Order: sequence, then C-alpha cells, then structure tokens
Amino acid sequence: MQPEATEVLETEAPAPIIWNRSHPYLATVTANRLLTGAGSEKETRHIELDLGDSGIQYLPGDSAGVLPVNTCDAVNDVLLRIGLTGDEPVNDFYGKATDVREALTSWLMIGKLSSGTVRHWATLTGHPQLAELVAAGNKEKLDAYLWGREFIDLIDHAPGKVTDPQMLFKYLPRLAPRLYSISSSQALHPKGIDLSVRVVKYESHGRNRAGVCSSHIGERTPPGGKLPIFIHSNQLFRLPADASVPVIMIGPGTGVAPFRAFLEHKQAGVGRWPMWLFFGDQRASQDFLYEYDLLKWKQNGVLQRLDTAFSRDQKEKIYVQQRIRENAAEIWKWLDRGAYFYVCGDSKRMAPDVEAALLESIAEFSRRGTDYAVEYLAEMKKQKRYLRDVY
Repeated sequence: MQPEATEVLETEAPAPIIWNRSHPYLATVTANRLLTGAGSEKETRHIELDLGDSGIQYLPGDSAGVLPVNTCDAVNDVLLRIGLTGDEPVNDFYGKATDVREALTSWLMIGKLSSGTVRHWATLTGHPQLAELVAAGNKEKLDAYLWGREFIDLIDHAPGKVTDPQMLFKYLPRLAPRLYSISSSQALHPKGIDLSVRVVKYESHGRNRAGVCSSHIGERTPPGGKLPIFIHSNQLFRLPADASVPVIMIGPGTGVAPFRAFLEHKQAGVGRWPMWLFFGDQRASQDFLYEYDLLKWKQNGVLQRLDTAFSRDQKEKIYVQQRIRENAAEIWKWLDRGAYFYVCGDSKRMAPDVEAALLESIAEFSRRGTDYAVEYLAEMKKQKRYLRDVY
C-alpha cells in the first residue's frame, strides 16, 4: 500500500510594510555631528540613520519625512496656563485614546501660531484685541501678529482656561512632519540614510526660539536615539535617465544635500553624468558644508567643476547667482549639450535670483536675446531639464 502523499502548502511571502506619516519607521541615529565651525552664525548638522530591516527604498532627490515632538518644557508651560494636568483623557485624530500631555507632545502644533488658533481663542476668551485681529479686512494685521509667535504667547496675551480638553484638537493644527532632502545614495548605503539639518534658532517677542523639528533632530536626538521617519518620493527631482547627460547643480547652504546624494550615486558607479556644483554660504572657514567630500570628488573626477561663493569672506557680498554670471559662457555650452539644471534651497530670494542670472546667461551667450532666453527656459521646464526643490 502506497503512503498517502503529503500535500505541500506554498506559503506566500509577507507583504512589505508600508511606512508613511501615519505609520513611520523608528530609525536609529548612528551619527549626529556638527558640519559648521565653532564661529559660524549657523548650526548645521550631519545626521546618519540606520534603516535596519525596514525594507525602506529611496532614490537621490527624495526627502525623508521626520515626525517631530514638542519639548517637555513647552508642553508643561501650556498645561499650566490652560489649567490642565496633562492626564485628562482625549482621542487623537484617529480616534485612539490618549491623554492631553501626549496630545500636546506628539499631535498638536504649539510651536507656531496659526490664524485658526487665534480665531478659536478669540471666541473662547472674548479678548477685544484678538476679536479685532480676526475681523474681516484685517488679514495683514493678523499675519503680522502671527509672525514669530507660539501658542504660549497667545495664552499669555489672552489668558483662558480649557474646560473641554478634546477641543484642543479643534483649536490647534496637527503637528506636521518636516521634509528634509536626503543627502546620501542607497547605492552606497543600502541600509542607511543621511540628512543635512540646519537647526533653526532665533529671537522674537522677547523669547529665544528654536525650530520644533530641527532642534528635535539636531539637539535632542543623539546617537542611539530614535527618529520616526518615512520617505517622500520626489519624481520631479531625478537625475537624467541618460547617464551621459551633463548636470548643473545650484545648492547653497543645506541646499547641497540632494546633490551630495547625486554625487554619491555617481561614485557608486550608477552613472557617469558630467557634474558641476555651485555651492555658497557665509564663510569658507566655518560654513563649507561637506568640504572634504566635495574636494575629494573634484580631485578624483566624480565632480567635474566646483564653484563656491562665500558671502562674508570679502567686503562685497558674493552669492551663487554671481558665480553663475561669471561662468555664463560655459554654462551655455553645457545647456547647449542638453544639461539638466537643478536648484535646491531658499525659495524667496535665492531661487528667483538664480533664475534671473540663468536667463541673462542664456540671452547673452545664445546671442539671441531675452525673448529667446524666456522661451528656452520655458522649454527646459517642459522637458523637465530645469528642476527645483525649493522651500
């Protein structure tokens, strides 16, 4: 008698975990070091994260979303003023039970004041000046009031008690993740991810302030600490599919981050794009971010050209847009060969100034004038050869 055949059941591979804003991955910080010198006016830090067995994949040009938390001191100050202990039960945005302290720490934005918060607080307190600010036609006054203020400033200005803690989820916006351009290539770091973070610090209305997320990353998360992250894919900031196409990169300050990823990608042998980087900051001795890496890549041919602009190293301030004008003839040659032109960094002044310098360069060295330059740049945008990641 033949033995019965044993049925072999095929097991399906488990579905990959999807990490996102609602379900972030807790990455371990393996390095947190200062990039700027002791005399710099800025604090910029290099952060390395271990992705472990998360299965997270990213490409140069992508960003990492980081979920910040408010400081214990900031939360305690708010609780004291609104008359709560922090133990009061509430439900978060997903209906899950938590308490007020956790809500103010991880869910609600108290480090920046919103117009909606002022409107709700004006109704709650009946404060006459707030009522005037939120009245129709006073948007400019309201915007001026919001600048540089936090929830604690509003409560101090117009004291009030919160009798229904759940209403905090109506009064305050959700604490949103911050996006940081990834400054590494996974081709070199299969289970790692690097970030370049400027820790925001300033003074306003008599208080010293710090960026909620940047200070959380830079100052409150040492090696061994955890950061909740997810990947934000940026399909509009990719290296050319043709690995022989030239690449011009404009990245002053932390705007250099994605271009460090581009250069690591090339170093890993993924492509052979000719690369030209314009980098700028305040002082070469204090603010030359990734100086060793950039000079090494220039020496070994990963980076074909490197032009720098350090604004405070001479009497007349020099910015990257001036270097663009100085190299306009060569830039036009690269563009005429089909080069992609990338800009990363400040959206208010740097990016418009760079575009103006680029238009002047095209107009002069194409020898076809301003109208042609405008048309040429419009065509570059249409062809996705002019790409910006500005903030």
